[in-house]
Amino acid sequence: MDSLRLYSLAAAGGIALLGAYALLRRKPKTADDMERERRAWLEGTGRITDGTVIDVQELEAQTRGRPAVMLIYKYDVAGVSYECSQDVTYLRHWINLHSCRLGLHTSVKYDPLNPGNSLVVSENWMGLRQ
Repeated sequence: MDSLRLYSLAAAGGIALLGAYALLRRKPKTADDMERERRAWLEGTGRITDGTVIDVQELEAQTRGRPAVMLIYKYDVAGVSYECSQDVTYLRHWINLHSCRLGLHTSVKYDPLNPGNSLVVSENWMGLRQ
């Protein structure tokens, strides 16, 4: 009878641990959360260089149902040219997209260890010169 009681206690403890893990584990981050964290990290640690806006395009979104607004820009770091785009759909209230024309000079924040990781606009920083 002692072994039966021991097995039931072990099973109850295992179920309790499994339940605690299910309640306390971190929820998976959404793509929007990861993008927000990337922008916040680049705001604090990124270096600034000069760039140029190439275009602003509105793309049809297949998953969200809303069209995505992409700001396309280029910049140079250590003799290498980069051409990037940034989804500014949720940052539209900080910028005037109609003033973003071909050849508009901008400041670009980039990761010094990965210069292809960059941004022009975030919640607390704007590189567009209007």
